[in-house]
Amino acid sequence: MKRLVIATHNRKKAGEMLTILGQSLPHLEFLTLADFEGAPEPEETSDTYEGNAKIKAESASAFTGEWCLADDAGLEIDALPGELGVWSKRFGGESLPFDAKMDRVLEAMDGLPDSRRGAKFMCWVALSHPAAATETYHASCEGRIARAKSGSGGFGYDPIFFLPDQGCTMADLTAEQKHAISHRGKVLRLVVEALRQKR
Repeated sequence: MKRLVIATHNRKKAGEMLTILGQSLPHLEFLTLADFEGAPEPEETSDTYEGNAKIKAESASAFTGEWCLADDAGLEIDALPGELGVWSKRFGGESLPFDAKMDRVLEAMDGLPDSRRGAKFMCWVALSHPAAATETYHASCEGRIARAKSGSGGFGYDPIFFLPDQGCTMADLTAEQKHAISHRGKVLRLVVEALRQKR
């Protein structure tokens, strides 16, 4: 393997993944779907993270002919079972900005004690090539829902995901701190080990 395509049109997600992978795999050339004109954005029709990650990675590898990596992640909230998870990006409607999505979560959980604010980020990654079987990896990050948004780092639901061990939200962390403990950082370290074996 000499090249790896990050199969996403999401610039912030691509940036995170490129930062984490690029530091550990300097021998690889990294591309994103932005480098391939007309690359499709497949519909995420699975009801599992793994299924959606595979859909995206396999679509990209079929189009580009390259090794492709895609992820699917979501926020699972104990007090709101089944409302986010795989559908986190579509919570409240896909066109609703994340800032408004977070407001809805905070409103729904208003007054709940910390003991009932448990949450976790989940992330599944799929690695695909037209001539190989798709491989998947997964990891999670435990925390709880904050009482108010805080921080300007990261993206998505990071400003309301409180990390008790850090005493702050995911969005309050530096990029380096986030990559060390986040669900995406953890799963990409597993991917790095797998890719090193494909050199």
